[in-house]
Amino acid sequence: MNFTKTTEQSSKYEHLEQMSVVEVLHNINTEDKTVPLAVEKALPQIEALVIQLVSKMKLGGRLFYIGAGTSGRLGIVDASECPPTFGVPFDLVNGIIAGGDQAIRRAVENAEDHNSQAWIDLQEHNITSKDVVIGIAASGTTPYVIGGLQACNENNITTGCITCNEGSPLALTATFPIVVVVGPEFITGSSRMKAGTAQKLVLNMISTTAMIQLGKVKGNKMVDMQLSNDKLVDRGVKMIMGEIPVDYETASQLLNQFGSVRKAINNWNQ
Repeated sequence: MNFTKTTEQSSKYEHLEQMSVVEVLHNINTEDKTVPLAVEKALPQIEALVIQLVSKMKLGGRLFYIGAGTSGRLGIVDASECPPTFGVPFDLVNGIIAGGDQAIRRAVENAEDHNSQAWIDLQEHNITSKDVVIGIAASGTTPYVIGGLQACNENNITTGCITCNEGSPLALTATFPIVVVVGPEFITGSSRMKAGTAQKLVLNMISTTAMIQLGKVKGNKMVDMQLSNDKLVDRGVKMIMGEIPVDYETASQLLNQFGSVRKAINNWNQ
């Protein structure tokens, strides 16, 4: 298959080692500014995938991210932040990385080259046709991710992807592809930079929009967040004070009694 890997094209900046610190920083920032505009062009694709995801989740389905290297780590970050932010079960949004959990911190040699391993990894979670699997790969050519989506397609499981190369094998494999073309990186081929930023922005959009649609936000507040530290407890108390006419001490007592902002507000008796 012939397609242009824009993520691998040569940087438009030369002699990086001769630049001053401020020049490097300015040029990286200049490139980074283009990423949200590239994401904007993909909004219709993101919308189509999120609509599918929400409909599946309302039927009891789950979301799985699969990826290798930076892409896999970004999926794990997004998945791991959903329970504390939105109070959802830990198995509702799942991040799976090629090479297993050890690959989160240290690269596992050749892990991304096994095109049958992702399906094996997904089966460990008893994946079904209710679930949605999103493959993440900046290049759009990672065998681990492509193989995983192919197996999902064969088993009637909804597939999406986040990639940064138009016409890539991954984009052609996913039923609901998201393609964010960010162009060449500041350091040639370093897709942890603009491509990674684009992937993070899209992941934020997918999970946040889905959780809002599922009723996990009230107004603009994280009323179902886990109260896992003093900062969040204080935020929760102030959320309660913003919703019902009580002082800090009373709001704190309500939060302690009911264990969540939503329950404290709903169960408050004037």
